[in-house]
Amino acid sequence: MQRFSSSGVGVTRGSVVLFSAFEDNGPMWSGEGARVARQPVQFTTPFLTPPVVHVSVGMWDIEGSSNQRADISVDRVTEAGFEIVFRTWGDTRVARIRAEWLAIGAVRHEDDFDL
Repeated sequence: MQRFSSSGVGVTRGSVVLFSAFEDNGPMWSGEGARVARQPVQFTTPFLTPPVVHVSVGMWDIEGSSNQRADISVDRVTEAGFEIVFRTWGDTRVARIRAEWLAIGAVRHEDDFDL
């Protein structure tokens, strides 16, 4: 659990297309086996400490004749940003993925002052 002291609490969110692999026959669309895509995200305003980040799939375009295998997570969370990590495996063919994310954490409050 992340606890907040007397500082303010900031909430920010965003949406990003991780890839569009069918247009250029990229590895998520044409490959097989374990595949991973990473997408860095920078916050417009940094947090005081690394925030809690939630990520989910907002849109997926996956070929339907094989199993649909997907894993989405966050990695390398800092005060300034994080990475979205999307994985698939086997014979799954992924054309496009859009990720939606939400970050909640401590930010400076207008009443804060430095000693």
